[in-house]
Amino acid sequence: MYGVLARRSARQTIVGGVAVGGGAPVVVQSMTNTDTADIAGTVAQVAALARAGSELVRVTVNTAEAAAAVPHIRDQLAAKGIDVPLVGDFHFNGHRLLTQHPACAEALAKLRINPGNVGQGSKRDEQFAKLIEFACRYNKPVRIGVNWGSLDPALLARLMDENARQTVVDDVQIVTRRALVQSALESAQQAEQLGLPGDRIILSCKVSGVQDLIAVYRDLAKRCDYPLHLGLTEAGMGSKGIVASTAAMAVLLQEGIGDTIRVSLTPEPGGDRTREVVVAQEMLQTMGLRSFTPLVIACPGCGRTTSTFFQVLADKIQVYLRAQMPVWRSEHPGVENMHVAVMGCVVNGPGESKHANIGISLPGSGENPVAPVYIDGVKSVTLKGDNIAGEFQALIDRYVREHYTAQS
Repeated sequence: MYGVLARRSARQTIVGGVAVGGGAPVVVQSMTNTDTADIAGTVAQVAALARAGSELVRVTVNTAEAAAAVPHIRDQLAAKGIDVPLVGDFHFNGHRLLTQHPACAEALAKLRINPGNVGQGSKRDEQFAKLIEFACRYNKPVRIGVNWGSLDPALLARLMDENARQTVVDDVQIVTRRALVQSALESAQQAEQLGLPGDRIILSCKVSGVQDLIAVYRDLAKRCDYPLHLGLTEAGMGSKGIVASTAAMAVLLQEGIGDTIRVSLTPEPGGDRTREVVVAQEMLQTMGLRSFTPLVIACPGCGRTTSTFFQVLADKIQVYLRAQMPVWRSEHPGVENMHVAVMGCVVNGPGESKHANIGISLPGSGENPVAPVYIDGVKSVTLKGDNIAGEFQALIDRYVREHYTAQS
């Protein structure tokens, strides 16, 4: 809908029961920032990310202690009823860690390999093959994730030499983009030659520049039919990271490119890691690609709304709706498509409220202190007094029960 091209990747890869590509909905994933060897801390963060709606969670596997911890993390999550697939992130020593801890490979739903640092020189092919061998042995899909911060120097040097011999020499940045795509495609071809089925391969080429990401993925999408993972690496903190990630990925998603996404936000000190999940969901939902939680429509406020009451109510309702979703997902299917309007004055308040499933038009400055509530376009009740917020929330609860009830 909304004119989104329906390309997506032709192939489909199943990651721990989650379909990626092949026309499946775009998948939201995230990554922990705990020390994976800290089992309790990692379990808590994975659980939080899963409850927030992350459909895949990646964990760092960089030491023997981390590799040994992965099966225990998987078991403890299962005991909590959390079955989110875990992805193991391997760099430099993955071949050795999986050899020493094969139970780690068994517990993971997917392996992530960076061809730029899997090994250098003559060791590269041998160590890459070892990782693919484990993926084949345990029937695990692999994301071959190229990153321009750790691009295979031999490949880049080769392409730079070829470029220098051309009559018209390309800019270094263009050659680097070409190297990213070439690294992903050559590595995928090598993995298939080693016995990994093509339907167990996902590709990514992550960069930190918006225009670079768009250019690289357009090229990659033209040259393969593997599922593609999108992400602006090192996106940054706060609004900068959100804006940059959205600006890059929204263009590609609108063109039908991308089957799984991660918003790589740098959290503020002590910040909530789940924010990256919320941003990814909101990006997909506002584009009309998926629905995760009821949308709250609220006006920005102006001189007609000098009271902050409607702002407080809009925030309270938005937080409340998201908090209910872990339960509502199973008990009230379809509720994620609900629209709730919290408006601040009579100018657009009634109209917007009528367009929503349920909406309230709060009094602006100088207006009568009453708040009409509209349900499916029809005025239902007018709220007054000091408990407008509580009464409106109760009306939302009743609407959910009456309109989104699981069929037995």
